[in-house]
Amino acid sequence: MSRPPDLVQGTLDLLILKIVALEPLNGWAISQRLKQVSREVLQVSDGSLYPALHKLEQEGWIKAEWRVTENNRRAKYYSLTRPGRKQLERETANWQRLSGAISHVVKLKEA
Repeated sequence: MSRPPDLVQGTLDLLILKIVALEPLNGWAISQRLKQVSREVLQVSDGSLYPALHKLEQEGWIKAEWRVTENNRRAKYYSLTRPGRKQLERETANWQRLSGAISHVVKLKEA
């Protein structure tokens, strides 16, 4: 499945930053955690997730290191950097402002 069509542009970055802020995870685990926490509403394909992870790593907001998984396979584990924590704070504030504004519009009473 590709990126959910109703996922607001730029929201995937915020979701990834928040998930790796909790603990370092590999790409598959990030995808599973997102699906689990959103109660299966949000599902991200590899084709969307890995380019987003690569972009966040290039921005310096996350870092990756190779580790061995529980299944004895090597995988890249992603964790939040100090600049990434600042970016997460900015993106969280922007999201709260945007979602609050949308909520105000949706709750308008019709004539």
